[in-house]
Formats: sequence, structure tokens, C-alpha cells
Amino acid sequence: MAAGGLAALIAILAVSVLWSREPEYRVLYANTSDKDGGAIIAALSQMNVPYRFAPGGAAILVPEDRVHDARLKLASQGLPRGGTVGFELLENQKFGVTQFQERLNFQRGLEGELARSIQSIAAVQNARVHLALPVQNGFLREQPKASASVLLSLHPGRQIDRAQVAGIVHLVAASVPNLSPKQVSVIDQNGTLLSADGESPASGLDASQLNYVRRIEASMVQRVLDIVEPIVGTGNVRAQVTADVDFTQSESTAEQYRPNQGSEPAAVRSQQKVETPAGEAAAAQGIPGALSNQPPQAASAPVNGPAQPTHAATPGEAAAAGAGVRRESVTNYEVDKTVRVTRSATGTIKRLSAAVVVDHHRAVDDGGKVTRTALAPAELEKIQSLVREAIGFSSERGDSINVVNAPFTEIEPRKEVETPLWRQPENLALARDVGKQFGLVLLALIVIFALIRPALKTVVRRQPALAAQVDDPLRLQEPTQAPKALPASGQRHEDILKIARDNPSTVANVVRSWMSSEAKGA
Repeated sequence: MAAGGLAALIAILAVSVLWSREPEYRVLYANTSDKDGGAIIAALSQMNVPYRFAPGGAAILVPEDRVHDARLKLASQGLPRGGTVGFELLENQKFGVTQFQERLNFQRGLEGELARSIQSIAAVQNARVHLALPVQNGFLREQPKASASVLLSLHPGRQIDRAQVAGIVHLVAASVPNLSPKQVSVIDQNGTLLSADGESPASGLDASQLNYVRRIEASMVQRVLDIVEPIVGTGNVRAQVTADVDFTQSESTAEQYRPNQGSEPAAVRSQQKVETPAGEAAAAQGIPGALSNQPPQAASAPVNGPAQPTHAATPGEAAAAGAGVRRESVTNYEVDKTVRVTRSATGTIKRLSAAVVVDHHRAVDDGGKVTRTALAPAELEKIQSLVREAIGFSSERGDSINVVNAPFTEIEPRKEVETPLWRQPENLALARDVGKQFGLVLLALIVIFALIRPALKTVVRRQPALAAQVDDPLRLQEPTQAPKALPASGQRHEDILKIARDNPSTVANVVRSWMSSEAKGA
């Protein structure tokens, strides 16, 4: 029993030491693919790093003090790859690949790089990018356009806003040559289209227009609260504003022509003057031939105009007429033209509707009782006037305002239920650790008091009894004993020999005590 208890106690101590020295495991990588998980486990085995799997196999665990070291070493080996390949695919090109294979590998590498960039967004768990890159041909007048589609897998419980979707669209469009943002489609794991074309919105208004309407309404509500709350008190007024916004886009172009009238100077466009000698002194002109040598036609009188007086020509005038010059002048003037382009503004407010609810007055009497009283009509009229001015009321647009005084329903604040101490995670972990150590100590005490201590007590009790048994048989060998006791002494002699064989240390102690007593007697 003593030997078994001692062995059990040593085993308990060894378990306690090993348990206290066991490292705490932390997550190395979570939600990895089967291919990446196998590669990571193989690399950890080569690095002699112990690992475990989380319940369900969703994560790989390693000791806490080796998490960062393992990640750095795995990153140097390109793990985890994430299931996508980038431009490293082009590093392993084989000799003799065709042009089609080169173009296909480049497209796969570009898709992988874009997927990695999109996965760096916090809300995105996984992403896939599909590119449609047509082959450019110089013999085609109109080249086909490139297009792209992106599939996003979001983390559970997370959402992606419109600004992030627009960023993904422009990231893909800017990474692919000749790709327009309108040719990029983004959907989530549920098949919902996240990127919508602004020119053909499915619901009548696109996201930017809806956000613009919401900002206008929120601004109007805040104006009402800022001006009414100082009068009735904080939390005693509720307001809602509905804005009807016109996003119609119209454009008109007009061209007007008017003659050059009045005293305004006219703009000369072109002017041409021709001087031709007339009479006998006129030199030969035109193309040589019979037609150019024909005599001029006889002059005719103008149809309109005053009659010229006739008189006999003097010899000087006749000579001058024979040597005269013919002058012609042509002047072209610009015609007035007015081009007017009119574009009507978009996002104009067509109509506003405001609803305001004001709580009753509260008063506390001497006994501490709270009483409520309705507002006077004059007070409601003042509040309505303030609201009308705050939102910019216009009767021409058909705006409407409704101010109502009604008691608010009091909602008791929800009491936060405190987690008991025995349910808090840190206390549970502490109790678990303390329980382990306490259990080992309790088990060690049970071994000591149930096995070792009784065995020691038995040994202590048997030593005096054995000494007495040895003493008594030896005394029986004295000559004063009767002959009838001889058979009994033979049996005692055998008992002494058995005791000596079983407990030599006890017999040695008895003999040593005899020798010491005899030495004292001498």
C-alpha cells in the first residue's frame, strides 16, 4: 500500500507539473480552405510546431508564444495562398507556350491580384473577379469593349456601403485598360446587385439622389428641433419633414436672327473692289480669242432712279470718257445670330410637408406629484410660426405644416441585467484553473491519507509485536522449561525463522537491543 500510494503521489505531482507547463493555444489561421490548411499543417510539422484544431475544424491553433513566429515563417513560404493566384503565375511560364495561353495566364493573374486587393477591405471575406477582355483587332472599325464582374462574400453580420462599392468599381475599372466603370457589375453572396447604373435606376432614383433627399429632410428636422427644443425642453418635441424633390433634367437651345437695322454699326464680313478701264484706252482683257474681243454692249438706262439731264459733250469730257475707268465694289455683312442654351436646375424642392408633435407641459407640486397640462393655442401658434420660418415655408409651392400638442407616453428605461460573478467569462476561466489545481491537491491528500498513512501506521504497530514474538520463542529455549513444551518450541523456532526471512530489519533491531542490554549488564 505504501509503495502504491507513493507511486500515485509521484504521478499526481508529474501531472500537476505538466499541466502547469502546458502552453495556451491561440488561433493561427481561421476559415482557411482545405488546400491551404493541408499546406499549413505540413509546414508546421516541418518546423516542429505543435498544433491543434478548434472544435469543428474552423481554425488552426498553435502555442501562444509561437503564433507570430509561425505566421512570419509561413508568410515567407507564401502561405496561406487564399485560393487565388496572382502575377506569380507568370513566373512559371514554360517554354513553347502559345499566345493564347500567355494572354489567358495574364488575365488569371490580373483577376487574382484584383481579388486580393478587394479582400483587404474589412467587410469582405472573399472575392472573385471575372474579366472579359476582348481581343483587339486593327481591322475592326469599332473595337469591342471590356467588361468585368465582381462577386463579394461578406463576413457574417457585416454590410458594405455605397461608397465602398463605388470604390471597388473604380478600382477594377482603373486596373483594366479601356474599361468603363459602367461596365463593372458587383454582386454579393446573396445575388443582390450592389452596383447600379445611374442612368437607368431600377427604383426611379439612384443612391446619390436618395441620399440627397435624406440630407434635405434631416437638415429640416434639425432646424425645427434647434428652434423648438429651447422653448418646450429637450426631448419634448418630435418632428418629421418630407421633401418632394424634382430631379428632372431639361435643356433647351434657341437660335435667333435679326436684320441690321437702326444706328448700330454692322459687322463687315468681306469686301471686294474691282476697277476696269473703259473706252478706247481699255486694254485687252480676258482669255484670248473671239469671245474676249467682242465690243461691249450698249448701255441701258436704269429702271428706277431720277432721269439724268442730257447735254452735248465738250471735247474735254469726250476725251475723258474715252480714257475712263469702271469701278465695282461688293460688300458682305454678317447676319446677327443669338444662340441661347438653357439648362434647368436639378434637385429643386417642389413641396415640403412638416409634422411636429409637442409634449404637454410638466409641473411638479409640493407633494412631488407630476401633472401635465396642454399648451395654450397662442403657444401652439408661436411654435407653428417658428417652424414655418425654419423650413422656409412657401405657399406657392403648396407646403404644409401641422403642429400637434399631445402627451408623450413615458417609456421606462430598460434596466441592464448585470451578469453574475459566477457567469463572467474571466471568473469562469479562473475557477476552472483553480479547480484543476485544487482537484490535484485533493487527490494527493486522498492518496496520502488512504494509502500511505495506513501503511506507515501498520509498520509502526507491527515492530513491537514482532519484537515480542521473537523474544518469547527465544525464552522458551531455556532448560527450566518442561518437556511437554518442546513441541511448541519447535513451532516457535519455525516462526522465528519465517519472521527473520520476512522482516530481517526487525530481527536485526531485536538482536541489536539484546547486545546492547548485555553490554550494559556486563
